[in-house]
Amino acid sequence: MTDATALIDALDRAGYRLTEPRRAMAGLISDQTGHFTAADLVVDARTRRLGIGRATIFRALDLFEDLGVVERLDLPSGDHAYVPCEPIHHHHVICSSCGRTEDVDDPGIDAVTRSVARRTGFRIDSHRLELFGLCPACAGSVDPR
Repeated sequence: MTDATALIDALDRAGYRLTEPRRAMAGLISDQTGHFTAADLVVDARTRRLGIGRATIFRALDLFEDLGVVERLDLPSGDHAYVPCEPIHHHHVICSSCGRTEDVDDPGIDAVTRSVARRTGFRIDSHRLELFGLCPACAGSVDPR
């Protein structure tokens, strides 16, 4: 869970107006556990009667993603989800059952990236690593049959 204040501060530092819909979005995002979808936020906004439309939610997610405080995940199902995160380079490990997400810093991937660049001749500008599996709680509840 991310504090809504951190999301609002990121908007403020970047010079964006702190509108009520953006503040409400920061609150919705900070209340999420694990990864979430835009559709989850639409439902939450309607349930809470925040008066935030679908288009506003998508625009705000794009903005938070551009600021680096929300990251889009490409799930194995082909769906997209989001997680709030620190605006520093990192990777994610994601529970395929409950959606719990942990940030992972692994400097070893940099060596792999350099190796790929040498072998292919590509100039690698960025990379993203998402690992999927079961968190300890979900792995402990799996029937071993």
